[in-house]
Amino acid sequence: MFLGLDIGTGSSKAVLAASDGTIIDSATVHHTASLPRPGWAEFDAENTWWAEVRQLCGQLFARQDPRRVAGVAVSGMGPCLVVTDANHVPLRPAILYGVDTRAVREIDELNAEFGAERIEADGGKALSSQSVGPKLRWIARNEPRTFAAARYWYSCSSFLVQKLTGEYVMDHPTAGQCDPLYDIHRLDWIADRAAAVAGHLPLPRLLWPADIAGNVTAEASALTGIPAGTPVCAGTVDAWVEAHSVGVRRPGDTMLMYGSTMFFVQRLKAFRSHPRLWPVPGVEPGSMTLSGGMATSGALLTWLQQIMGETPMADLLEEAARVPAGAEGLLVLPYFAGERTPILDPDARGMITGLTLRHGRGHLVRAALEGICLGLRQTLDLVEEAGEPVSRLLAVGGGLQARLWSQIASDVTGRAQLVPRVTIGASYGDALLAAVGTGAVAPDTDWMQASGHVEPKPETSGIYQEMYGTYCGLYPSNREHMHALARMQERTAGSPQA
Repeated sequence: MFLGLDIGTGSSKAVLAASDGTIIDSATVHHTASLPRPGWAEFDAENTWWAEVRQLCGQLFARQDPRRVAGVAVSGMGPCLVVTDANHVPLRPAILYGVDTRAVREIDELNAEFGAERIEADGGKALSSQSVGPKLRWIARNEPRTFAAARYWYSCSSFLVQKLTGEYVMDHPTAGQCDPLYDIHRLDWIADRAAAVAGHLPLPRLLWPADIAGNVTAEASALTGIPAGTPVCAGTVDAWVEAHSVGVRRPGDTMLMYGSTMFFVQRLKAFRSHPRLWPVPGVEPGSMTLSGGMATSGALLTWLQQIMGETPMADLLEEAARVPAGAEGLLVLPYFAGERTPILDPDARGMITGLTLRHGRGHLVRAALEGICLGLRQTLDLVEEAGEPVSRLLAVGGGLQARLWSQIASDVTGRAQLVPRVTIGASYGDALLAAVGTGAVAPDTDWMQASGHVEPKPETSGIYQEMYGTYCGLYPSNREHMHALARMQERTAGSPQA
């Protein structure tokens, strides 16, 4: 059997699967990111990510024989930044992907230093809060003692590969988001930029996600129960493995991931770029994808649940389902952690507009779902403008458990979605990577089996078309006010400590 491990923004998951894709067992552990300041999002890589890998393995191997494990692959939220000492111990909390927007100054600085056009030409995209390079520069500037003590840098999945195998590697899809350090055309590091940004830190060895990075060490075996010597694949960012898990193989296939953030990955025939989207190497060697992600989606629902007194999510969704389409004129801009796709503005802020005394919490939850899906419609329009026509829209992720969410997505976008039988996502894709990497199955193996479709309801098209026009006008009309409030939030939060 093959072990897939995934560290997501809201939970960590593990799956044991047979070579035919049959799920043997699974386990989940929930967690919450640390948000110490406005625009910051962090995790304790050692005591959350690595501890949860050990916890998940303990749960699985209490029920299953670990001696049957023939291969392992790990994925994680990303791209993240973990800096460690010479013993691979993290020196500070991991800085998360695009939901962490602290490095605005560093983005401007690197654009001036290397040239924004040159960066975009080499990496295929502009620098943004999703890019790792500005986060490295931020640590060097704001925490110079930490940076001086650092000896290695990782993303989420590569950190866990090191914990399991002792190997210092990074996969191409993750490296492809370490702008401005990676050349997407040569599929290699840009040495002079790396020296200027990463300084004394060595560059990890590049691999494709199914490549074997190393074998489980005796020390890692003692901590996890995975047999020593078990092959471990390089793995990658969770969204790319999720896309692989649902059969994104042909140009035009587009994965839509319902999670703490909403993310998409489209398979391309060949490299294409767009100023507001991210071309990134794919899972299979030499493949290319076009991608993008919203900063909050499921995380916004969790926030609403928290401020509503921890009401069970099922109850909130049931109330939202009783509210008519359009939430009776209530509209949400879901920019509660800035926004990545489609506006690439870390200083954007969330809006709830149209409130009246008539509106209740069901209206708020429905309006949040509709706001997320209106942003998705903007994104999918960009995809078809820049990439391939969407031939198949494949849904995946924990948010599919809330059927209302996926139905609103189809209603707002006017697009049908194909729902796979197994919607676990990245950890299931990791198990497939492990099977491919160890040679147990052919490289083109696809475990995806469809269970049904979500079709748009024609009767909602009029109200959502009307709301879409208002939604698209809200951000440009309020951008300056959002930015002023973002500056105020920074001032009132205090200064970062060196």
